[in-house]
Amino acid sequence: MDRALLIGVSDYRFTKGPHAVPGKLPAVEKNLPVLREALVRAGVFTDEEITSLPSPDFAEAAQELQRVAREARGLLLVYFAGHGAIPSGGDELYLQLRDAHVLAGEHTVFNGAVSFSDLMGTVLVTSRADRIVVILDCCFAGNAARVWEHFEDKRRVGLLMSVQANHRIDAGDPGTPTPFTENLAELLGEEDGTTVSRLATRLRERMAEQKRRTMRKEAWEPQLRADAGADVQLGDGPQLPVLAPDGPGPSGADPGPGPRPRLPVWVAASWRRPRALAAKWSRAWRRKLSRTDRGGGKRSSRRILLRPALPVLLALGLLGVGLYLLLGPFSRDDTHCAPPLELRVLTDPDLEKTFRTAAAAYLTSDANTTDAGCRRTGITVYSAGSSDVVDALRRRTDAWQEPEGAEVNPQRDIGPQPDVWIPASRAEADRVLEEQDTDAVAELEPEESPLAHSPVVLAVPERLAPEALNDITGRPLTEMIDALTGHADDAAVRRPDPEFTDSGLLATVGLYGDPASVAQGERMVRQQGPPSPTAGDLLCDLPDDDAVDDRTAALVPEFLLVSGVDCEDNTRTPRWALYPADVPGMDPVFVRVRWDDADGDDDSGDDETDRDAAAAAFRDWLAGAGGREVLARQGFRDPGDGELFAPGRKPDGVKFAPSPLDESAGRDEMEQALSAYQAYGGPGRVLFLLDSSGSMADLWQGPSGGPGLLRQTLGGLGAEDEYGVWAVADTGDGPYETLLGFGRHGRKDAEEAVDERARVRDASADPHAALLAAFDEMEDRGDDGRPQMVVHITDGQHGEYLTGGRLREVLDRAGASEVPVTVAVLGSGGCDEGRPDQRIAEVSGGRCLDAGDDVGAALHDEIARIGTGDD
Repeated sequence: MDRALLIGVSDYRFTKGPHAVPGKLPAVEKNLPVLREALVRAGVFTDEEITSLPSPDFAEAAQELQRVAREARGLLLVYFAGHGAIPSGGDELYLQLRDAHVLAGEHTVFNGAVSFSDLMGTVLVTSRADRIVVILDCCFAGNAARVWEHFEDKRRVGLLMSVQANHRIDAGDPGTPTPFTENLAELLGEEDGTTVSRLATRLRERMAEQKRRTMRKEAWEPQLRADAGADVQLGDGPQLPVLAPDGPGPSGADPGPGPRPRLPVWVAASWRRPRALAAKWSRAWRRKLSRTDRGGGKRSSRRILLRPALPVLLALGLLGVGLYLLLGPFSRDDTHCAPPLELRVLTDPDLEKTFRTAAAAYLTSDANTTDAGCRRTGITVYSAGSSDVVDALRRRTDAWQEPEGAEVNPQRDIGPQPDVWIPASRAEADRVLEEQDTDAVAELEPEESPLAHSPVVLAVPERLAPEALNDITGRPLTEMIDALTGHADDAAVRRPDPEFTDSGLLATVGLYGDPASVAQGERMVRQQGPPSPTAGDLLCDLPDDDAVDDRTAALVPEFLLVSGVDCEDNTRTPRWALYPADVPGMDPVFVRVRWDDADGDDDSGDDETDRDAAAAAFRDWLAGAGGREVLARQGFRDPGDGELFAPGRKPDGVKFAPSPLDESAGRDEMEQALSAYQAYGGPGRVLFLLDSSGSMADLWQGPSGGPGLLRQTLGGLGAEDEYGVWAVADTGDGPYETLLGFGRHGRKDAEEAVDERARVRDASADPHAALLAAFDEMEDRGDDGRPQMVVHITDGQHGEYLTGGRLREVLDRAGASEVPVTVAVLGSGGCDEGRPDQRIAEVSGGRCLDAGDDVGAALHDEIARIGTGDD
């Protein structure tokens, strides 16, 4: 019998207070009926074979998981949608049920949540299903992959995850299913029968077409883990064997040949499943269930787990031995492939796609395959903001290895401790080595030679190209921009975020030229709102408006003009590359990172020597023919002579061997450019509007309440920044009351003032009048180039104050003021498309945050972008 268990947690019991989950998820409520209908319509299950659990508590979910797993024989599908969480010191993923709450201190405890380890252990120990598919739709879903890797008996388990590791995702419109599940259901209905690997590929393609982004503003990429050769048929198409000859590996790539032929998985599992591992997960699950089950749960759980174990193992073992003796070498699998050592590779956000592609090719290469067809190494490629990575490797390595609190946690904000770092420039590694703490627990060993080269070019729209192409190389960047804008008054130039990706920082080196030219360089790339996070995002954002795309040049690495970007479409304006003489290029370099006391995992048996060997093998492959072939397809140049690796792939707008090109960036010029960018315009100005009306009464207390949220953001402001706080409630003397006058404040004094004076009023709020007054206030402060922002913390209940002509007046002022408005809505749906807060944030170039975001962290990031604080 095939069985499916669909768990969707939309309604949480603890959503307020210091130990609460982030909030309810109304979109998840729509997931279960939509997915159930899709699975039935596609012929994957009958309606009777599906069990739906809307918002169960821990005990109910645990019991149903065991029951359904025990009953399944053919296909078992387990689906979870809801809040996912990870502790501050590890990779484990916790799936939060209805009664979830968090206890944080020296250690983080997730009550009312099931760890993914326990879920895997339960289905492996309890179920006799031939094929198991686990689907996770939650924040941090990709973190389950690292747990999956450490289970030996996983060959029958395919794991489909909604997003890559260490990423939070938006639940979307509360009136529709979540974006991942909505696409999943649609794809199930598009064809008669599909496989899990094809489903994962189509999901990635669909999310890229929709330009979906995670909460870190990076591409939203569903992930798949399945053992080499194992794929699962879903639907009424022609059925695949239990283990197909070929199938997706950990990265979703074709794994190539493996040991063949193989026994069916249900036979192989009978002698390969380690009894000690099964007993470990059995005991852990029984202990957890016995604490939460009512009325004799401990006895029943023991009976459920142990009663079928002996006869099943005995029967399957005898059957396996019989088949082995009968079929002999024709079906013999001579080697049990142990889980490969997992190598963690951290890279620049603009390079993530390139090195994921390289890793996928390496995984199935001869260099990574034993004589028996087993993989030597698995590779996880991830990225994070370049300045954050440099800072963490300089000063935060101890917190990276052992996080002590929520404020500084590189494992959460960047990702796991890397074994390999591939920055886009050797200068980044030199910046770390020059100023690394003497007590750092990470040792960096950069290679001398870069892996490839890609110039950072001024990519000019075809309409402007005839005038611009008179001098393709040999001129400073600022001269090229002056010439471009001289030919077309409406021409503009954009650059990606210099703090997030090295391509933006390298372009900034040329923009500034010398310290006296910072203001001039920033005026050349001035735009409304924040810059695009990466060069790939920039090239994707421009076509959203044909008029903007047609007149805007982009400072991007040249390889993106050769390989293209994920959002490529027919309406994109063709671009031609200009090669500035003073802009250093991207020179990705391989850096081995060793961590003090980084003992190998007891289960995998690896140690530092094995990790060194794995890193060295990957480095040699990248620098050799295999790596050069991948880098050639991606559009990179030879680091020696600067010529394209694959000249046959040169598009019309790219020069084969441009000369002269600026040499690699120096450590000091990168450091100076970043410091100048961060200091440009002087200290920031922020005006906080705190909704203090009666409707905020239930959203006032605790760290996630209005005043608590405001206090959390003050760490992004420094002693030189100016800010003030208004309490927005109409008490008869005007639309607001001043809690903290505009000026410079010590953080402690500011927090005390908010604590003492902020209180809920028995009055309504008039955000229309308060926002207009805020724009007047910021305008009176003058236009001196200093960064400014208005922050509105509210419950989003504005009544008639932000409708019709009043809303139009606020939108007009917001668009004209050039002061971004960041709105933090303490509730769900406040930032849905077309809502007043969302429109105000969008037209002003700000950002709208609601329950779908981690509001505290996101708001702190927005403030830190304006202020000069460092915590």
